[in-house]
Amino acid sequence: MLFEKVSKGGEKGRRFYACSACRDRKDCHFFQWEDDKVSEARLLAREAENQSKRPPLTQQERIKRFKKLGSLRLDEKKFCQDCQMLLLPAEHEAHSSHRSVGVSSAQLRRPSVLLRPLLNKKSNAQYLFTDRSAHFLLDSLAALGYNKVLCVGTPRLQELITLRNLEGKHEPMKSLLLDIDFRYAQFYSQDEFCHYNMFNHHFFDGKASSAVLQAFLTESEGGKLVMVADPPFGGLVKPLANSFSLLSQTWRKLQSSDGSGADMPMMWIFPYFFEPRILECLPSLTMLDYQVDYDNHPLYKHGKTGRKQSPVRIFTNISPKDIVLPKDEGYRFCSVCQRFVLSLNKHSWRHCAPCGRCALPDHPCGLSEGTEGCFNCGSLKHKRKACSVQDSQRTRSNRPNAKSGSKNVSHRPNQKPKAKRKSGAARRAKKLAAQSE
Repeated sequence: MLFEKVSKGGEKGRRFYACSACRDRKDCHFFQWEDDKVSEARLLAREAENQSKRPPLTQQERIKRFKKLGSLRLDEKKFCQDCQMLLLPAEHEAHSSHRSVGVSSAQLRRPSVLLRPLLNKKSNAQYLFTDRSAHFLLDSLAALGYNKVLCVGTPRLQELITLRNLEGKHEPMKSLLLDIDFRYAQFYSQDEFCHYNMFNHHFFDGKASSAVLQAFLTESEGGKLVMVADPPFGGLVKPLANSFSLLSQTWRKLQSSDGSGADMPMMWIFPYFFEPRILECLPSLTMLDYQVDYDNHPLYKHGKTGRKQSPVRIFTNISPKDIVLPKDEGYRFCSVCQRFVLSLNKHSWRHCAPCGRCALPDHPCGLSEGTEGCFNCGSLKHKRKACSVQDSQRTRSNRPNAKSGSKNVSHRPNQKPKAKRKSGAARRAKKLAAQSE
């Protein structure tokens, strides 16, 4: 991916290429200035490095192994915890010194539980949905009539779809998992998994995976498709938005010959404080109040109050009024906003029709969010930090009382104890609650 160094003064610097998925040179040391001339020796060395990082098996070999594993007896199926791979009977001896365990059919259907999560925050951190969040997502999609789910970085949602299909109690769904973790290829057929980098829209298996995606995106016989994406939170928003837009464009072209029509329905799961960046790239998305939580994250847990509240939300181009948030978890329907909101969100603000949003009664009307100007005096020419009215008020409050007639007496105003400064997360949460009213 092409990056650019920027100085502290905002001046542009040289542009360079670096790994799109890893933000630490220790994980991927690729670096190249944009205007560099690459020698043949460097190209050969780079290709050798790429080969060393590739999965140990080709796609064809993985497909053969998948079919063999399906025909094995229960006592023949094993999983090597050290190598993080399923073992065929002929491979048991080679892994005898490793930690190997037997694998049941039920465990094979829950690979996210069997595999060790990758937790490198600067490359491939994997945080997995709790059952609560996964069931909510799937129930919501089923209620809206979607029967094909493109799972981008959501292995647990893929598993839940597979399990529900086996139960036979719900309408069957089709799903395709796109994920950078090639370990999942052991558990799914060629039509269920593609090795994919969502930061640069790259398919590692080339045209074969692209063909699988196109076949899946083609809606026929009443098919109705939606994409659910759960990217790493440390990733850049613009590259992700670009990849999701390309997926949407591919879907749109497959539905009509001229590529016209609506965008592909999608749900992008990301922390709420990225809302301005996400809406800048994909303005058709709306943020829902629903808190998404994760099994293996210390902070991103569901809670109504306090620090345990998860900051992760759902950004979607599906109409918010159609996505019913659970009443027993503290959500209610707001008739003014025509959407489900957290019950704690009350309308201290009023809905402004010209602005199309809720705002303070005396706000400057007709301006888009983020351009309100000064919160102190209401001027549109400056922000609060540069407000002269605020400075003059501060000066008057600190001026000594001239009527006292004494120069030796301190005339400090009565000062209240300083309130404890709220954390950045608390301030963002307060602002979010106000905006969603």
